[in-house]
Amino acid sequence: MIDLRSDTVTKPTPGMLEAMFNAEVGDDVFEEDPTVKKLEEKVAATFGMEAALYCPSGTMTNQIALRVNTQPQDEVICDKRSHIYLYEGGGMASNSMVSSRLVDGDRGRIDVSQIEANINPDDIHFPRTSLVSLENTVNKGGGCYYSLFQISKIGEFCKANGLRTHLDGARVFNALQESQEQPSAYGDHFNTISVCFSKGLGAPVGSALLGSKEDIKKAKRVRKVFGGGMRQAGYLAAACIYALDNHVERLTEDHRRARSLGEAFEGLPITNSILSVDTNIVIVNLKKPYSPASVLAKLEEKGIRAVPFGPEDIRFVTHLDYDDNQLDETIEIVKKISF
Repeated sequence: MIDLRSDTVTKPTPGMLEAMFNAEVGDDVFEEDPTVKKLEEKVAATFGMEAALYCPSGTMTNQIALRVNTQPQDEVICDKRSHIYLYEGGGMASNSMVSSRLVDGDRGRIDVSQIEANINPDDIHFPRTSLVSLENTVNKGGGCYYSLFQISKIGEFCKANGLRTHLDGARVFNALQESQEQPSAYGDHFNTISVCFSKGLGAPVGSALLGSKEDIKKAKRVRKVFGGGMRQAGYLAAACIYALDNHVERLTEDHRRARSLGEAFEGLPITNSILSVDTNIVIVNLKKPYSPASVLAKLEEKGIRAVPFGPEDIRFVTHLDYDDNQLDETIEIVKKISF
């Protein structure tokens, strides 16, 4: 089965497994796991931040960031396609008791004018606007990404207007590989950054929340409440260190394959349109009367798995375990299949 449901389906490579088996570990809740500490220091320095906190998932790092950056009754400005709004189980309201001001950006990318237009007045009838959250790359936007120039403009505006900033960087390394910009510059523009290791980088588990020492100290307390403290987590952290050292530059291969996959769907009877393939996500909009359920069922019969992504869309994600042979096989099947 060729699995293109997500870049989270990857298995550790032999080199990654060796790094995991050889990891030096301790009890991370007691702050005694040297490999976790090494990972946290490494990823914080990569993005020009003071500190980091290793967590089981990107949902947890995002939800911790919301708690750290806001107070109950605050409001968060984010795009209507944001993962923190759509795919985290209502955690903004449940965990942090904040509301969301949804903006309709360019495929999920918002700009300064939209932020400015959605800041609430200082009036007790309105929630206090306190945080702006960006997503890079944008999952629902087909893997599109912000440039550092766009990010810097938003960061400067937010600082000038007393707003805190968070980046859901679940696929931030995909964005960086495509833009060829330096991650160290991100630290100047965000209070907190979430970085995932279990998507394009191919680690089995984990994300890190980055921020100031003060914010990460707060975050550690919130992680405890969320049940996110892990013991000998160094075995998992070792996989993340290996991924940072070995799996970042190869993301361009995923992007190349995604573009080829997108081209294969062009002109098919089922295809209405394809979002511009900027990184490793391909979103195909279907013509009527074709539905995601019917198309995905037919694809699965032929050994290809993907996911529905709305009433008329299906999503494919290329990844570490998807090679050129599988790409060629996918294209051959797609072009020959009778829908």
